Formats: sequence, C-alpha cells, structure tokens
Amino acid sequence: MENTTEKPSINSVLKESLGNIQNIAGADAAETPKQDNMVVVDYKMVTFSLAGKDYAIDIMKVKEIAKAGRFTYVPNALPFVLGVYNLRGDIIPIIDLRLFFNIDMPEREYDALENMLIVSIGELTFGIVVDEIDKVVGIQKSTINPPHPLFGDINIKYIQGVVEVNNRLYVLLDIDKIFGSKADNKASEDAVMKEMAARVAASPAGAAKKQAAPAPKKEERVDYSFVVDSLASMRKFTASMLNDKWMQVRYKEWEGERGKGKTQLQTPADADIFLKKFFSPFNGSWWDKAYADSVFKALPDNTAKQIVVWNPGCGKGCETYSLACILRKRYPEAKVRIYAHEVDLLSISNAPLLAVPADVANDWYAPYITKKANGDFTFIPEIRDSILFEYHDCANTNNLPTCDIIFARDVLSFLPEPSQQTIVSEFYEKLKGNGVVMLGQNESLEENPKWSTTKVGTITIFGKK
Repeated sequence: MENTTEKPSINSVLKESLGNIQNIAGADAAETPKQDNMVVVDYKMVTFSLAGKDYAIDIMKVKEIAKAGRFTYVPNALPFVLGVYNLRGDIIPIIDLRLFFNIDMPEREYDALENMLIVSIGELTFGIVVDEIDKVVGIQKSTINPPHPLFGDINIKYIQGVVEVNNRLYVLLDIDKIFGSKADNKASEDAVMKEMAARVAASPAGAAKKQAAPAPKKEERVDYSFVVDSLASMRKFTASMLNDKWMQVRYKEWEGERGKGKTQLQTPADADIFLKKFFSPFNGSWWDKAYADSVFKALPDNTAKQIVVWNPGCGKGCETYSLACILRKRYPEAKVRIYAHEVDLLSISNAPLLAVPADVANDWYAPYITKKANGDFTFIPEIRDSILFEYHDCANTNNLPTCDIIFARDVLSFLPEPSQQTIVSEFYEKLKGNGVVMLGQNESLEENPKWSTTKVGTITIFGKK
C-alpha cells in the first residue's frame, strides 16, 4: 500500500526549528533580567520573492533596484546568464536567480520587463533577476538563525541564515558565496563560473535557456558616466533610476551646448550649470499663483478629518508654508498636520520665524497672511500651527504616523543610491492606501513596479498599486 503520510514542508520545518531556538533563548532571557527594552536595528536587508518564497540579501550589497528587459544576448554564455545590460554606461552581466537555483519558472517573453537588484561584489557589479522586490527590513543581527539543513531549492552553503519578521520567514542569501567575491573567497572568476555551470547543468530551465531566441539588437546608449561621477563629487547629485530619463536628455542637450569631446564638468560652476534645469519650479522660494494652482489641482479628493503630510527637505520653509496654504484651500474642513524635516540646522531653526515679503503677502497668499504690530507680514496662526518643523535626516528612521501626502521635491536625487531605495521603501510603508507622493519634476518612480503614476497637468503624482 502506498504511504500517504504528508511530508512536512520546508517552511514548517524551519518555523519549528526557529521556535525551538527562540524557546531556548526565552528560557535564558528569563534567567537574566532585561536591562533595556529598546530594540536596536543593526542590520538591514532587501527582501524579495522567488517562486512564492521570501528571500533577502544584505542591503550593503545592493546598489539599486531596476526594471529592465531586452538584455543583450551573449553567445555561449552560461544558462543562468540572461545577457548583459548597459547601466548608465557600465556593461553588467544579468543573472537569473531562478535559473541559478534550478527553480522551475514559466517561459519568459522576450519583451517582458524583469525586476532586478543591482549588487556589488568586490569590484564586480551584477544584475540579479527575481520575481518581486518587496521592501527594506531592519532587524537585529542577533536574530538571524543558522539555516536548517533541509532546503529543497538552494544549497545550504549559499544561505547566510534564516530570520522571522512579522510572521514571515526570510531566507538570507550569502551573495559573496553565490557569486564568488574575489575579495572574500580568493577564488578566480573562471573557477567560480565553472562551479556555477556545474550546478545548473541538469536544470530543465537551464537547458531551455540554451535554446534562446536570436540575439536582439543592442540598444545604443550614450556613455556619460564621467559626468555622473563629477556631479556626485562636486554637488552630491546621484544619477539613478529616479532621474535617469532626465539625465539622458540633459546630457544630449549639454553635448549640443558644449560640443562633442567638451562635455566633461571641469568645475563646480559647470556642475551648477548642468543641474540648473533639473530643479523643480520655485525650488527654495515662494510659489507663484500658476504653480500653486497646479499643485492644488493635483491633490486628490480626501474626506478625512485629518490630513497628515510629510515634507522632507523643507529648506528654509518657503515650500512648506506654500504647501500649507494650498492644503488649507483644498481641504477646508480637515485638520492639516505637516511634518517638515531638514538637515540644515540654521534653516530649520529660522523656519518657524520666517518673515513674508510684502510682494508675496499681497499675492495669492493674502488670505493666509496677517500683519504684525511692527509692520512685518507673517502667516496666520492656523497656517503656522499646522506645521511642525524638525531637524531630521530623512535617511534615518522616524516615528511619523501614516501619511496622506508625501511632498519631497528634489530631495532623493541628492542622496546615495542605497539611501534613495531605503527612503522610497519608507515612503511606501508610511503612505496610506489612497495617499500620494509628489517628487521633483525630474524625478520619477514609474520604473518601480510597486508604484502607480498619474499625470495631472504639469504635476506627476505617485500612489501605491
């Protein structure tokens, strides 16, 4: 008679194993009184899925996330190598982790866009294709448990550990061991690639990959990496998927202005000229009526009694006060609360006392302005009291409530790529289901599969899908 006893799943075995470990830890903890209940996050990981299972890698290995397709085919490449990709002038190999780990997958469409993590291993950069990219999760490193020996999909030597967060079990991959970091493993690239090939030789998916369609034509892309490096060093501007379209267009304009062979940024003044067209209208200054009206029209309907707004990178406060006036006009029945954050201590200290010039006070701002005894103009208490100015770096965690609106113009592009991705993930976590994000006019989340894009006049807003 056939044995019909159901075999326990890998996840159930792992959960039981983790439970035993945590019970032991709990017993030890009972004997040693806690001195501090504060949970310190000392490790962050980027989480993603493969074939319905949750995985993660160390965020310090991730340069950025991307969505791309039509990779350039490379003859005689290993089965799990989809091809190469031009990442802002750098040609990088694209590895499919599903093929790499012999995970069955549906047939790939040639034009399909793939979710990619761009990772750095020593001096090498790879793009790795996964099913879905989830979010950045912060944990205590001490909560990472050793991997259980029963893994059906992945060789245990490529697993750094297992961690449970909010009842979800994540398999933490060791990217250095998977891709054979020269710095850590001292292995030659040829030896590593041979080992990779041996592990996928028997894969049905790998065999199918060998019969791939003819190589597509390579899309030409201008190499402006030297400009990217100069912008980063001179003005801390980071070219990334957030502003890639603008960078491509701007470089072509720049080449036309300066001439071929003369596009290098020689001085900070050159960098300023290059970036002048990047900034949103009225960046750091008072808005005119036309721009104020465009923001008003872009704000969605919302019947909530309280509208919570996060305004990171508020500068001296002109933008925040302008936004507060528009919000008062758009949501007259709601209580508006704006959390305005800035890392410039002088600017954030002076923002609550910001004086309003007479010409501004007599413009569209007039209904929200009052005149003080000394003749100076300032905003009415209802506007001033709706704003909480705080010294805070948006790259660090915060305790803000969930937000209806996140207004962050021209902020993310001046942060390193890992910080950009961390903050975008935090935007997603902090934003209500019907909330919207407004970035700079030349920043975009449209390549991120988790965000929807809506154009309202000249303003683009992003929401959760």
